This record gives sequence, C-alpha cells and structure tokens, in this order.
Amino acid sequence: MKIDPTTFWIVLPALAIGTYLIRLSFLGVLGNQPLPAGLRRALRYTAVAILPGLVAPAVLWPAATGGATDPARLAAACVTLVVGIITRSVIGAIMAGGVTLYAVLWL
Repeated sequence: MKIDPTTFWIVLPALAIGTYLIRLSFLGVLGNQPLPAGLRRALRYTAVAILPGLVAPAVLWPAATGGATDPARLAAACVTLVVGIITRSVIGAIMAGGVTLYAVLWL
C-alpha cells in the first residue's frame, strides 16, 4: 500500500507536534514540581502493563505460523512467566523461555 505524498506530509508534522505536546505536558508544565504520590505509583507499573501488550500478539498470533496459535510459543511464554515469578530474574526468564521455544520447535 502506497501513501499519498500530500497525506504523508500533512500527517508527519501533525504527529510530531502531538508527540511534542504530550512530552511538554509532563516536562514543561510540571517542571520541577514533584509528581503526586498516586501518579508516581501508577507510573511504576507502566512497563509491566506495556510489556504483555507487546508480547501477547507474538505469542498468540505469530507471523511465523501465519497467525495460527503455536504450542511451542505458548509453552515458551508459560515457562518464561513461571521462571520470572519464581526467580524474579528478567534475564533468567528470557533465557528459560528462549531455551524452551527452541527445544519445543526442535522436537
């Protein structure tokens, strides 16, 4: 699908301005003021909330299988989750999930 150059050059600056305004709302408006305790507490969970949203499509509808759910990827995701909860180690969880994925695909 090809994008019309006029549309591209209208949308690109609009997105740039929008991104700038979003960042300005936190950095420029709040400046040196401390964030409220509730907002700080909520921001701590941002990565925890975003990561499953990035990983879930790759596990449930992987491009490698044409969008069909794959038992190997489900097993690797489950092992990653369990190892992460038990060990509290991100690197350990990633390694265990990777080993599981390749082992199940090899079998």
